[in-house]
Amino acid sequence: MKYLLSLVAAAALSFGGAAFAADWKIDGAHAAAVFQVNHLGVSTTHGRFNRIEGTITTGDAFKVSVDIDAESIDTANEKRDQHLRGPDFFDTKQFPKLTFKSTAATKASDTTWDVTGDLTIHGVTKSITIKVTKVGEGKDPWGGTRIGFDTEFVIKRADFGMNFMPGGIGEDIKIAVSLEGIQQN
Repeated sequence: MKYLLSLVAAAALSFGGAAFAADWKIDGAHAAAVFQVNHLGVSTTHGRFNRIEGTITTGDAFKVSVDIDAESIDTANEKRDQHLRGPDFFDTKQFPKLTFKSTAATKASDTTWDVTGDLTIHGVTKSITIKVTKVGEGKDPWGGTRIGFDTEFVIKRADFGMNFMPGGIGEDIKIAVSLEGIQQN
């Protein structure tokens, strides 16, 4: 009987728990939000945000809610980071968080979802649809269960009120987000 229960649990994990709803807390130490943008038409500048939190719900009603601390922007250049935190870009004193809150999700395959949600950056909220891919799911060394998802998408910075230095800084911002969640129930 114990063996049969183990097989059922393993099958549920391998199929993404489609029939079993679960809530997950995002593990900020194993999450990433990175971006890249063209600079002066000659190179690509990369950056990341170092503080991410939120929740994921899996099962028939896939949901995700992510909060990113705008102040945690990191491009490996403190002078540039200070400028990005200022009013020309993120204006982190007035808009301390970047957020994404899903409003709908459609399962596209066993491991992918088309997720529509509200992305808020610089105080501007836009509805976007992103493809989210499940990377994996399983037990961790401490007896918990973890799950991971990745997505990549492009936004236009002017859509979010960031109009500083047009032509010098690319309009398209490529964003990649990786999330690891720890099961809560």
